[in-house]
Amino acid sequence: MDIILSNVSDKPLYEQISMQIKNLIMTGSLKEGDALPSMRQLAKELHISVITTKRAYEELEREGFLETSTGRGSFVAGGNQEMLREQQLRQIEECLQKAVDLAKTSGISTDEVMDILHLLYEED
Repeated sequence: MDIILSNVSDKPLYEQISMQIKNLIMTGSLKEGDALPSMRQLAKELHISVITTKRAYEELEREGFLETSTGRGSFVAGGNQEMLREQQLRQIEECLQKAVDLAKTSGISTDEVMDILHLLYEED
């Protein structure tokens, strides 16, 4: 599993791990039932504390992305397509809100922003 951590990010390491695993699930790179590395194995690969990976896995489980079974490991949870869609919509809203805020402070009209959005959406 390719997870890249940044020491200069304003997000804690467990959150960086959690976000990247969510993205892997949302993009279909990780599918329902896929096993994740053990907490110890992931901690070793990333050269971080097991406590950090444990916290990331617990957050993912709490949000319904993972199912953990003692002795078996952690697996991508099933039946979470609606939850994944909601998560994606929330991310889109956050990005668009930043764009709208910047447009407002820059005096860029709604029509101009919509034109940009349409152009970007239609690009291949």
